[in-house]
Amino acid sequence: MRLRRALSILTLAASMIAGSAALAPSASATSPTSARSAPSQPPPGSGCDPIAGADCLLPFPNDWFTTGAHTPTGLRLDLSSAMTPKNAAGRGIDPAAWNLSDGFSPGSMLLAHIPGLDLGATGAAPVTDVARSLKRDAPIVIVDTRTGERWPYWAELDANATDPARQALIIRPAKNFREGHRYAVVLRNLKDASRSTIAAPTTFTRLAGRTLPARDPLARRQTALRRTLHDVAHAGVSTKNLYLAWDFTVASEQGLAGPVLRMRDQALSPLRGRSPEFTVTTVTDFTPQQDPNIAREVTGEFLVPNFLNQPGGPPGSALNRDAYGRPKPFGDDLRAQFQCEIPRAAFSRPARPSLYGHGLLGRATEVRASNVRAMAGEHDFLFCATKWIGMADEDIPNVSGVFADFSRFDTVADRLQQSLVNFVFLGRMMITKDGLAADPAFQDDKGRSLIDVRADLAYDGNSQGAIAGGALVAVSPDVSRGVLGVPGMNYSTLLNRSVDFQPFQQVMDGYYPDKLDQQLCFALIQILWDRAETNGYAQHLGDDPLPGSPRHQILMHVAFGDHQVSTVSAEVEARTIGARIHQPAIAAGRNPDATPYWGIPALPGRPYRGSAMVVWDSGTPAPPVTNTPPLGAQYGTDSHEDPRADANARRQKADFLRYGVVVDVCGGRPCTAQHAG
Repeated sequence: MRLRRALSILTLAASMIAGSAALAPSASATSPTSARSAPSQPPPGSGCDPIAGADCLLPFPNDWFTTGAHTPTGLRLDLSSAMTPKNAAGRGIDPAAWNLSDGFSPGSMLLAHIPGLDLGATGAAPVTDVARSLKRDAPIVIVDTRTGERWPYWAELDANATDPARQALIIRPAKNFREGHRYAVVLRNLKDASRSTIAAPTTFTRLAGRTLPARDPLARRQTALRRTLHDVAHAGVSTKNLYLAWDFTVASEQGLAGPVLRMRDQALSPLRGRSPEFTVTTVTDFTPQQDPNIAREVTGEFLVPNFLNQPGGPPGSALNRDAYGRPKPFGDDLRAQFQCEIPRAAFSRPARPSLYGHGLLGRATEVRASNVRAMAGEHDFLFCATKWIGMADEDIPNVSGVFADFSRFDTVADRLQQSLVNFVFLGRMMITKDGLAADPAFQDDKGRSLIDVRADLAYDGNSQGAIAGGALVAVSPDVSRGVLGVPGMNYSTLLNRSVDFQPFQQVMDGYYPDKLDQQLCFALIQILWDRAETNGYAQHLGDDPLPGSPRHQILMHVAFGDHQVSTVSAEVEARTIGARIHQPAIAAGRNPDATPYWGIPALPGRPYRGSAMVVWDSGTPAPPVTNTPPLGAQYGTDSHEDPRADANARRQKADFLRYGVVVDVCGGRPCTAQHAG
């Protein structure tokens, strides 16, 4: 995101804080420094997990908060408003949208509350040494109960917490959990700052001990715990000196991608291979002096079946669902806007079609950014864009508002799901003979098409366009290769680490001031965000495509030290999709990790046909190793815009999108770029 865009969002978010202040019962209740005290024991019959004797939803995620159901996992979430964090107006989160899920996020952050915990004294794996998480004596162990495999992670204490008594332990997977699998978590040999062993919660000690009588209210919880302990013991993990153990099940492929696939297929079926209906509204020709790369710009609108619950699907609408919770058409059409940039080269040879995805809370006009026009002109690509509705400029007030009441978060995630269908329709318009190619706006003066409809449809997106773009590539029936610029996934990891989140953090601090509650909110909203961002689809960005989609290749261009999209989340993505990395990735001493880019194999020394991650270094210092944003002069100039502005990076992208090969454009050295300015 450009600086002026960030400032615009900051101003709008600040106005939302002022405009919504009436929702809060009192000034003290909305103070960012106010905090509530944690209950010592969940009330009986509340549905809370009694195992840790503290906040209701902890530990989280947790199969205790599920119920049996006719789903692929055999489960469905079973949350109640009473369990969830309360905002400053005393309202819990309405869990209706969450309870449609048949498991938890594949990128779940694991949360627990352990007063006095010192991770350094405990020896837990930090973000700079993921390999330590797999050591035999690691104090935190995650086991895939289906395979017995130990899972890599890093652990951190929430660096944003000002009250040590309300500081979350956050355990983040270094590679996404597998869909439909159940995972067991063990915490053992935990230490405080004096290196004394922290005693386990009383209830957990009782549950882990002798068998309770069937009439005991804790007997059912003991049965579940014994299954967990059996699974970890079967995997060869010692359960000596346990502090806590629990398990959770990851949502299935159908639970994650099923709604969008249903929408996609229902929307495309009536077309029978034809183009969606569209209208061209403006055609602007440029002289070479006005624009040396782009000869013509075309804007218009196209019709997409509306799956949202309001006419036209405006901001604030959610999915229209049937009695089984499945999305269904509302009955009208959504009018989506598009903008296309036609390069000069297309008048000599038809251009290769590519979708373009804009950045955070942006608009389709970003397709006219200088780097996109340069890519089009230098390599003969015709780019078309539409909005990521749900997280576009028009959604800023709604997005700001949901951080005051997360009951409405489905209005963000659901509109994003609709936007995936919108992008699929725009792509189909670009590659069908009766689509854009048949319109005079996309023809030369002799009536020849300026779009090569025989070429494979490509995707190129940056920032939010990469975070949501991975989901689009996964569900598109027409895109097999995509470039994700300055990418990441899993907003629950990204938010605290991004400078862009600061204005929304102000809203959240006012309405959910307790920092432990905030982490629970992040964990909860990720379950819905999965339905429309890469985190929920990454397992299918390779040789295991979703139904109706081709196999995929992904090129990730990462900006070292990125202030807006944390590069640690890009590393998780690379491991999950099976990408290789350009080596040497970065100059010696630049990356503070003990084993930089652990678990990501190197690219071979020849052009590679597969997915890859390339790190571009423009001199920005390494980011914080805590879950905080890189604020302050010590973190230098933001590198977020730099890879896409580099001519060599654009050449690598073009070769990848055109031929499906990753070519070393850096001469066997680390890839470097200049600051974009």
